[in-house]
Amino acid sequence: MKILVCVTSVPDTTAKISFTDGDTKFNKAGVTYITGPYDDYALSRAVELKEKLGGTVTVLNVGEADSEQVIRKCLAIGADDAIRVNCEPKDSYFTATQIATIAAQENYDLILMGRESIDFNSGVVHGLVGEMLGIPSLSPVMKLEIDGTTAKMTREIEGGKEDIEASLPLVLGCQEPIAEWKIPNMRGIMTARTKPLKVVEPVGEDLTVTEKFTLPAPKGACKMIAAENAEELIALLRTEAKVL
Repeated sequence: MKILVCVTSVPDTTAKISFTDGDTKFNKAGVTYITGPYDDYALSRAVELKEKLGGTVTVLNVGEADSEQVIRKCLAIGADDAIRVNCEPKDSYFTATQIATIAAQENYDLILMGRESIDFNSGVVHGLVGEMLGIPSLSPVMKLEIDGTTAKMTREIEGGKEDIEASLPLVLGCQEPIAEWKIPNMRGIMTARTKPLKVVEPVGEDLTVTEKFTLPAPKGACKMIAAENAEELIALLRTEAKVL
């Protein structure tokens, strides 16, 4: 089985966010980058499937050279090789185009990625890739088993869960608890240094232009109302919060 796992290189959730060049570019100075948490689940399940069924796991990242540390971590966890598309991913359509182009060349049985990245949180790349390749796309998948050429899955839906089966090939957006996160061991870290990482140039041109980034408004002050003073609370909800 050939599995492609698409991973993002995103700022750590504890990083302090700021912008440069008139708020048109993200300021990378001093920011630690990590694998997208949902992508970690996808990679972990891919490695488990490889160990159980045999085959290969390829990691794909659409990103610049500074994402290679994240890619090497994925190789240390258990991926066999990696591909980096050498460009800055500015929008979902351009990113999906790069993924679909490579996937079409290699005929992967299964394409896994996180349900969404944690930087832009668009959650549409898996659907776009599936449409471009003409194969089914499902998300968010919480459980995945492979039986021959059939994938048996559980995915989250509004108000509950859905058990579903589909024939390979597939594109899946993954989330917990599809697998447990894996931590690279020393042997994996050493082996990752010798695993192939192929760098390719992007297909087409990304025409997206960022006009401006803005930070969320700071949290407002909190008013404490005594538990026995219900009238004051109701008055504030009406006059200030305007929710009544």
